[in-house]
Amino acid sequence: MYGTQEDWRGAIGEQVGARRAAPGRVRLSLGLACVLALAGCATPIGVKRISPQAANRSLTANILSTGAPDADAQQFLYRLNLSERYVDDPVGTIGVLYSGLGRADEPARLFALAELCFDYSQRAHDRSYALASAAYAWAFLFPKPPTSWPNTYDPRLRIAMDLYNRGITIGLGTGAGEELDLNPRSVVLPFGTLAIRADPSGFEYGGYRLDRFTALADFEVRGFRNRYRRRGIGAPLAAEIAKAGEHADKWIAPRGRVPVTAILRFDDPRRGMSTGALQATLELLDVEAQPATRIDGSSVPLESESTTTLAYALEGAPMWDFEIAGFRRGDFEFFGEQHDSNLVMLHPYRPGRIPVVFVHGTASSPARWAEMVNELMSDPVLGQRYQFWYFIYNTGNPIAYSAMNLRESLQNAVADIDPGGVDASLRQMVVIGHSQGGLLTKMTVVNSGDRFWENLSKQPFADADLDPDTRDLLKRSLFVKPLSFVTAVIFIATPHRGSFLADNFLGNIARKLVSLPGNLTRVGVSLVKLQGQGAITTAINMPTSIDNMKGSNQFLKTLAALPIAPDVHAYSIIPVKGDGPPQAGNDGVVEYTSAHLDGVNSEFVVRDGHSTQATPETIEEVRRILYLHLPSTQ
Repeated sequence: MYGTQEDWRGAIGEQVGARRAAPGRVRLSLGLACVLALAGCATPIGVKRISPQAANRSLTANILSTGAPDADAQQFLYRLNLSERYVDDPVGTIGVLYSGLGRADEPARLFALAELCFDYSQRAHDRSYALASAAYAWAFLFPKPPTSWPNTYDPRLRIAMDLYNRGITIGLGTGAGEELDLNPRSVVLPFGTLAIRADPSGFEYGGYRLDRFTALADFEVRGFRNRYRRRGIGAPLAAEIAKAGEHADKWIAPRGRVPVTAILRFDDPRRGMSTGALQATLELLDVEAQPATRIDGSSVPLESESTTTLAYALEGAPMWDFEIAGFRRGDFEFFGEQHDSNLVMLHPYRPGRIPVVFVHGTASSPARWAEMVNELMSDPVLGQRYQFWYFIYNTGNPIAYSAMNLRESLQNAVADIDPGGVDASLRQMVVIGHSQGGLLTKMTVVNSGDRFWENLSKQPFADADLDPDTRDLLKRSLFVKPLSFVTAVIFIATPHRGSFLADNFLGNIARKLVSLPGNLTRVGVSLVKLQGQGAITTAINMPTSIDNMKGSNQFLKTLAALPIAPDVHAYSIIPVKGDGPPQAGNDGVVEYTSAHLDGVNSEFVVRDGHSTQATPETIEEVRRILYLHLPSTQ
């Protein structure tokens, strides 16, 4: 078997040249062959041992991997004595194969047509032949009746599915081929016309209109350890969220990119091939909600590219710039008026799936969870049982203020998406916090009473002379109760008793970079007024998050002393550098003794630095906990 298209065509060319040689040369060649045979050389027919690698390459080579038709297509051409003609006249050869459809060898003929049309589409840069390849591949994969479908052990099945996927990707492509034109239209094919209609339901995603569809198969991914894809049928695409409809899901991040899979569903392609008029319906399917599609009553898995979609969405994303801007400016709005919540979802709310909420740390963003999300989302069980949400906040603001925004965002989301309280999975929420995000996370599962207020004043809160806006903000941020729907929390590198960096010169520099939002400045003015009345005896200075993470900070001491609600499962993941005793170590930012909590369900020490969210051991521990959290009755 010849490994490449050039090798194959070169060998065919040699055979053609040999047949055209002068009779004398032919007789001479025959004579030499006889002499060599009599001399004990290899027989005209025999075998030669090759390496296992070479044998496997020969068995698995196809037009998509080597640029040359695979063994089945080549054999079919040899059988019909069309090998030489295909080299010189590929279009005519394809026409000859097409004219023989309907014979007993139809499955082999359809498969050969799919490969050869794809081959010619690449050589001639002709998209119509790519669509013809997809049509032939569909006819091979899903003939009538379904009982005649190729069996699952037929190696041609996977090749034909890949030819279909690549055929519609290239055939519907525009320009350089990255973006696809999914508009209804009529396309001229080598054997007739293809009328494409579109199912409009797939072009809506959570109430948003989808636009600009980008093919993902040809992208190289960087920044992830693993690239996950589900093998199946269809063209994996990334679609941009465009204009919002009347019932748009307000929790989906605007300007985002979401994964969909395109299917071009041919209507009885064999009949269309015989009449020269094919019809097909273009469908866009949300592969995260629907991992398979029905074809002639059978479930067929959809092709998807979850890792590539995630990487594509983060390529050049403004979220990376937010990390510093959101730390320095307490009133910086990442989404602006397009999104009125700090909570975002990559996908529409999925009833029956448990939410996992990721809360990032200081000078960070949800993008830092990408490695972990890539692994968890691609887990065949966790990806179907959980849904992943992200909380984004201005990390220089006081921790109590940011934690208030987290709690209220979660409360608003639960009330909005399940007002009737019928989804039990929504009330098994898991919140995962890294570093400062772990402190925010803890404030979703504690009952503070009036302890935070008592750090400021011995005067009862009800008696304090405060204007209505200040009273409301202080009440919402300092008087907290456990969220009933949060049943598990995971603390990663969390400075429960402070970070030693907050106390050194780096902390002092960082503190000076932070500007607090105007509403917190007004709170400070009101507290100074109380101080003048004698209701507050300590110096008033509105804290930044850096102030709150000093080991001596009274707010942090109070939070560390608050017990986690008894019905909540809590887990600690503590990174420690080096190989010494964990109790004497740190992660470069937080001491082990600060991150340690008594009474948690489990504590896992990972030999790593502070930014451990992307470390395999940390991810595997989170995976273990999420499996443990799944209801045993399901």
